[in-house]
Amino acid sequence: MPRFSKAVSSLRSSEIRDLMTLASRPDIISFAGGMPGNELFPVQEVEELFHELDSKKKQSAFQYGPTPGLPSLLESLAGFLEKKGLPVKENRLLITTGSQQGLNLLAKTFIDPGEPVLVENPCFIGALSAFRASEAELRGVPVDSDGISMRALQQEIDRTEKAKFLYITPYFHNPAGLLYTTNRKEQLISALQGQDIPLIEDDAYGDLYFYEEDRPRLKPIKAINPNGIDVCYTGSFSKILGPGLRLGWMLVPEEIYQKCELIKQSADACSPSFTQVLADAFIRSGQIYSYIASIRKEYKRRAESMVAALREHLPEYVKWNEPRGGFYIWLTLPEETDATRIMMLALERGAVFVVGKTFDPEGKRNNSLRLSYCNNTPEQIAEGIPLVTDAIKQVCG
Repeated sequence: MPRFSKAVSSLRSSEIRDLMTLASRPDIISFAGGMPGNELFPVQEVEELFHELDSKKKQSAFQYGPTPGLPSLLESLAGFLEKKGLPVKENRLLITTGSQQGLNLLAKTFIDPGEPVLVENPCFIGALSAFRASEAELRGVPVDSDGISMRALQQEIDRTEKAKFLYITPYFHNPAGLLYTTNRKEQLISALQGQDIPLIEDDAYGDLYFYEEDRPRLKPIKAINPNGIDVCYTGSFSKILGPGLRLGWMLVPEEIYQKCELIKQSADACSPSFTQVLADAFIRSGQIYSYIASIRKEYKRRAESMVAALREHLPEYVKWNEPRGGFYIWLTLPEETDATRIMMLALERGAVFVVGKTFDPEGKRNNSLRLSYCNNTPEQIAEGIPLVTDAIKQVCG
């Protein structure tokens, strides 16, 4: 019988991945995956950009590349990030095979088995998986409408055994959909300064805001560049170009970068050169800005459709957020509700979503659910939401 490592024995399959099999059925309306709509990808634009490249550039797309990333993409991405005010020149930029690899690299850089890390509760399932793979002790810190709970966070900071880092997703949080307030970020910075607890700031959705007045709240903590905190900023092309490119990035201090690059060398040697060439061309053409603006409008339209359907059909006892960007709406049900029962009933009716315990660091609390509007048309949303709300009413009354 195989003798597996403790690390792999602690892993469990993502319920979101398991639901993808169901979601692929043509009779199911899926609100489960945080996937961009296939019809929104800039296929023709990218085809034309690749066609216009010279032969030498096309050949390089088929070749191995440097571990940190192709120099051309590092240069163009640096310009893209500097427009957001990020301190690129004071840090090091590393291309990763999706932002998920970035989380894995940081986990391996910091965590020894059994050591504590702080995460939001609820938390992005990919981060939980990455940290579990390094055998971390996950300590969940609750969030409210403004961001992470400062009282609960301070209690964790004050514990004798110091956490190895804090992981947050402040910009249209996955799964809770919230946008941190400026004041809450300032409080977070003050709490972490001088504590020797690095901050991992995951910004996969910040470009997908719906309202111009929110732009000041979208300034990354990394762009604030506070003294006394090592901020590791991660991002991705998955939501602003296409997840199939499997390209992300991290912007981190030099000392942390050196460790992450060494680990990446042993993981995959380099991220795909082909998609790096495509991403570089897309940035340099300037089309990335117009494309993001166009999908931002479409996701807002889809979010408004889901909000309208929920207002019409959802019982008053369900608490939920109206999204200001990103992909998700988070529903909180009465305390003792089992969202898995609701999901099974909704599935029988023809709709599926992700239950709350998937995002709980302890995998227990299950009176919430995540609805994703990004991969559905307004018509599909209008058809599918009543299937979900009917299931909620059947379980909760």
